[in-house]
Amino acid sequence: MENREFARDLEARTKRFSVSIIKLCSRLPNSPEGRVIRNQLTKSGTSIGANYREANRARSKADFRNKIAICASEASETGYWLEIIGEIGWASNDSLEALKRECGELLAIFSSIGRKTR
Repeated sequence: MENREFARDLEARTKRFSVSIIKLCSRLPNSPEGRVIRNQLTKSGTSIGANYREANRARSKADFRNKIAICASEASETGYWLEIIGEIGWASNDSLEALKRECGELLAIFSSIGRKTR
């Protein structure tokens, strides 16, 4: 797969992930705690795709590396919030499993890209 095709596919994949995160967040409780976690998860989960899109339009290799590092960091944080939601019981583990798996795969992809660009 050519780099541009890979980049387009990964942009689409991260956007689909963002939409899934937003849909999950819309179902979280409207309690003070629920709002905090909803805001944190929405920010980190949607930031992955936004930063990857910016990375693909980076002005330099250093800018690209920085944005990719942010993608990995946000994916790691998103995984954390998904684990918290599961442990609290705000969503079933079955409904979270696909999101956790995708989040883990995105983290692995961005970590790998980051290592290759050092």
